[in-house]
Amino acid sequence: MPASSAGLLRFFEDETSGIKIRPEVVVALSVVLVIVSILLRYVIPV
Repeated sequence: MPASSAGLLRFFEDETSGIKIRPEVVVALSVVLVIVSILLRYVIPV
């Protein structure tokens, strides 16, 4: 098989075991974490 796309095509064909999380979930959790940390900073001033 000729090397195409510097091996990237072959990388994305492999199926890996582990937790599968959609990108939308990761972005949503990040936004929630930022909002909670900002709220905690103003609710509980140190």
